[in-house]
Amino acid sequence: MKLYYAPTSPYVRKVMIVLEETGQLGDVELVNVATTPVDADPALLSKNPLAKVPALERPDGPTLYDSRVITAYLDSRGGGKLYPSGARRWDTLTLEATADGILDAALLMTYETRLRPEEKRMPEWVDGQWEKIARGVAALNTRWMSHLNGPLDMGQIAVGCALAYVDFRHDARGWRQGNDGLAAWFDSFEARPWMQSTVPPAA
Repeated sequence: MKLYYAPTSPYVRKVMIVLEETGQLGDVELVNVATTPVDADPALLSKNPLAKVPALERPDGPTLYDSRVITAYLDSRGGGKLYPSGARRWDTLTLEATADGILDAALLMTYETRLRPEEKRMPEWVDGQWEKIARGVAALNTRWMSHLNGPLDMGQIAVGCALAYVDFRHDARGWRQGNDGLAAWFDSFEARPWMQSTVPPAA
């Protein structure tokens, strides 16, 4: 398999953690691509028409894209322990969707400040994205702590990657304020070996 990736992508980080957790990292060749919404990498376009990372090329089927599709595939291939069965499965998927929504908003904030010319930036847009993050984080802190403190699953990995990305790009906003339980959980979760081995380079 080949994984088309960018080392600073939080969506790629989720996939890398699943590869490590399921013992499949050695099964994948990593292909570093540089792609943005305004400058798509040609090598990536041939694999994913949306020109987004991650994309997982398989020898026995079409290239997979969207991190949630790839992590579900890798989990199934590796023994199927990160997406539980029964009622907890739906909780895990909802938690993963919440985390990805936080990531989506944080990435839009990043694009607004790093890609858009300063004279065309819209502070109200950035603040609106932050409000989504703040509501998501508050929901995690009030509704999901029992799940986060339970057995490891994909929901926890997604939340860990989302909060780490908010720290990485938007630390000054202070998501921890008023979310003490979630902050304590994240401090412990962030110390896991595969969280440390997947810390993105400063860029």
